[in-house]
Amino acid sequence: MPRPPSSVAVIGAGPTGLAVALMLARQGRRVVVHERFETAGPVGAGFMLQPTGLHVLDRLGLTAEVERYAQPLTHIFGREARRGRVVLDISYADLKTPRASLGVHRSALFHVLHRACLAEGVVFETGREIVAVSDGRLTGANGWTSPAFDLVIDASGARSPIAKALGARRQDLNWSGLWGTVPWPGDPFDEGALEQVYRGASKMIGVLPCGARPVEFGGGPERLATFFWSLKGDDHPAWRAAGLDPWKAEVLSLWPEVAPILDTITDPDSLTLARYGHHTLIRPAADRLAVLGDAAHSTSPQLGQGVNMGLLDALALSDALVTHADLSDALNAYAAARRWHVRLYQALSIGFTPFYQADGAFLPWVRDHILGKVARLPFAPRLLAATVSGLLLDPRR
Repeated sequence: MPRPPSSVAVIGAGPTGLAVALMLARQGRRVVVHERFETAGPVGAGFMLQPTGLHVLDRLGLTAEVERYAQPLTHIFGREARRGRVVLDISYADLKTPRASLGVHRSALFHVLHRACLAEGVVFETGREIVAVSDGRLTGANGWTSPAFDLVIDASGARSPIAKALGARRQDLNWSGLWGTVPWPGDPFDEGALEQVYRGASKMIGVLPCGARPVEFGGGPERLATFFWSLKGDDHPAWRAAGLDPWKAEVLSLWPEVAPILDTITDPDSLTLARYGHHTLIRPAADRLAVLGDAAHSTSPQLGQGVNMGLLDALALSDALVTHADLSDALNAYAAARRWHVRLYQALSIGFTPFYQADGAFLPWVRDHILGKVARLPFAPRLLAATVSGLLLDPRR
């Protein structure tokens, strides 16, 4: 028999919302997902599913389905543009228990989770932009009010108004990124690696293999990559006004091998600006309310943890609701289970981001000349691999 709560509202149909909806539906609860768009679907380009996120998919029995579309990644490689100095080289083989990450297009993960949710009877209500929650009832932007639910789960993302009402204070970061999906360019790129090139900390280019899209989202056998470029958010209008040619010339001067990728980018709208911000809720729970994923803790994507942290939140809440019959106890257990892992990675992200996205020359000099040498010390490879894998303070335990 399902434990209380028996009725659950989930806000947001991203990976975190879909994962927690699936878990709770499988426990026998009635789950309704509320999505602000008229049609639920993926938003964004590719990302890395780390061993932590894969652990959650293992628990769901969905890893093999996602792997059909994904690209295994065995290492992360970064070099400085001017001299070619290697400043980042992380191998997943250095983990205590080696496991590759996966490069995945968001449409693939959405497709697998969404289908599984439908199979378990999860109900989707679209066109529902939720702006407030009180006593288990949702309030929409148009004044609509829902029936009361035993539990509301906010997985609506980094700009969640519900999280803001709980005290989230978003700090907008100066640096953002342009992201886009492009055909996989082939040689000389390594299909098993995230590759990056830096000039100081003000210019960063990345190429991430991300497998393929499902047929339902316009995909086929063609392999894809995610291409990204660091940019200050305030500079985006000027970047658009200048046209693509000056920008392409700058990119080619730093990394000539990306020419085939740039040839496929013919419109500024091919690249989407992702604005980064940072906030961490002190307590991601309230009366009949749990806050998960970017709504509870958002930061820059430098450590590639965003989706994975949300999946871990979903698993922690799901487990807490099974082991604690009282809802208040379950919410306390969820908050406690995620507290230190979230705080550690929020601090690491804030600490490391300026070495890869910042003005000035000092921090990139430290990165290139000191951190690069430290990374070659005997203890460092396993520590670095554990850091990017999300396994410091291993949350799988």
